[in-house]
Amino acid sequence: MQYLIGVDLGTTATKAVLFKTNGEIVASSSQGYELYRDPSGMAEEEQEDIFEAVLMTIREVSINLNEDDELLAVSFSTQMHSLIAMTEDWCELSRTITWADTRAVKYTEELKKTGQGFEIYKRTGTPIHPMAPLSKLIWLKNEKPEIFGQAKHYLDIKGYIFGRLFDVNKIDLSTATGTGLFNIFKLNWDAGAMEIAGISENQLPNVVEPYEIEQGMKPEFAKKMGIPQDTKFVWGAADGPLSNLGVNAIKPGVAAITIGTSGAIRVVTDQPKTDSKARTFTYALDKTHWVVGGPVNSGGDVYRWVRDSLFDGKLSFDEITELAQKVGPGADGLLFHPYLGGERAPIWDANARGSFFGLNYGHSRANMARSVLEGVMLNLYMVALSLIEVTGSLNQIQATGGFTSSELWIQILADIFEQPINVPESREAGCLAAIVMAEKALGIVDDLNVIDEMVGTNHSYQPNPETFEIYRELSPIFIRLARTLGDEYINIANFQRHVDEEKK
Repeated sequence: MQYLIGVDLGTTATKAVLFKTNGEIVASSSQGYELYRDPSGMAEEEQEDIFEAVLMTIREVSINLNEDDELLAVSFSTQMHSLIAMTEDWCELSRTITWADTRAVKYTEELKKTGQGFEIYKRTGTPIHPMAPLSKLIWLKNEKPEIFGQAKHYLDIKGYIFGRLFDVNKIDLSTATGTGLFNIFKLNWDAGAMEIAGISENQLPNVVEPYEIEQGMKPEFAKKMGIPQDTKFVWGAADGPLSNLGVNAIKPGVAAITIGTSGAIRVVTDQPKTDSKARTFTYALDKTHWVVGGPVNSGGDVYRWVRDSLFDGKLSFDEITELAQKVGPGADGLLFHPYLGGERAPIWDANARGSFFGLNYGHSRANMARSVLEGVMLNLYMVALSLIEVTGSLNQIQATGGFTSSELWIQILADIFEQPINVPESREAGCLAAIVMAEKALGIVDDLNVIDEMVGTNHSYQPNPETFEIYRELSPIFIRLARTLGDEYINIANFQRHVDEEKK
């Protein structure tokens, strides 16, 4: 029998899933690792931890293969915006600087104030934000000259893993379009962005199609994974675009909403489109599928903060959700802006900070829990409004990610958007999409629309019309507040940084 393995290089864990060629899941394995943070905004990972997680998870699913089974390929989804500095001899100079790292905020704000920042956005489709490797490189140049001066190569985490396995220096098109350094219209590294970053093209990897195949890995790694040395490895794409494919949201007007640690809302177009107000991103799935959307920092991490800080870790997520469910829509007039670690879309402000608004003596922790759930969704609704301006109306919403296990959270989403929310049966969207890319790379299928047959049935959550007036009244307040508070975010963020420095 023939099988494929999809691998998802996530922010806090790597997952491998063994599939039959029809998309049926046979086995899965997940291996977590630490995301190192500190008050400076650092968010880094040890690439060795991720590399070992790849070897281990593939091994744990490959043991389900019998001797006469055939492993057709291993294909990858990856977290976006990561950056690793390497010497001329490929020695590591840095850990993996992740999308969540905000240390480049000062240089990002300086670039945004110039006309160059917006011009770069228009060419690259990546908003000017500390998440992007462009900003990270400017930060390295100014704050870590000892690393910047020695660095002769820059990789993303998937490029690092493929380099270890196959001695190649490449990056897939999808991941390249999220660097802030790649021209999405000319499909090459952007000279203006590289000049601002202070690097040259020979320091960047060769850009390849997501359907590129590598073979002939180093034998010691094949042995550790328990798979043949000549197994085909397909480059695949970035996790955001693949999430759309994985939930069957690649047709016009079909949006994918994902909430895990962070979140995003995205739609697919047949050509790259940028926003005149620079609120949305544009990343490639492949050359004929372009994903336009907005990512949010504020997702499951915010609810984890509720559990740990508001409830002292004494209640489970389910128990907190039960409390929140006892509070009516609108949380009795309590709003929450979920910007605990800055925010990407829709405000693109790494200095943004969270806040409760409307708090009174009648509110309890249950109100606060409900308000947090609603705040995450109202923030996504703000992103959706800007997305509609760029790509047109949304006529269908597919949802995926850890939040889909909470019926209350999905119901809040349906009520705020006033649309049905469809949750596909398969929740392994990233890995499933990766193996669909592999099937196209291998010539098994001609069209990505084969995903129609693989995602399974949808469970549809219908909006409750009785809540519409409540959210219609509250959402404009939420949006106006985000704009009003914007002028003070940098002041409170600078104050917090000063306090953190004094504590050291």
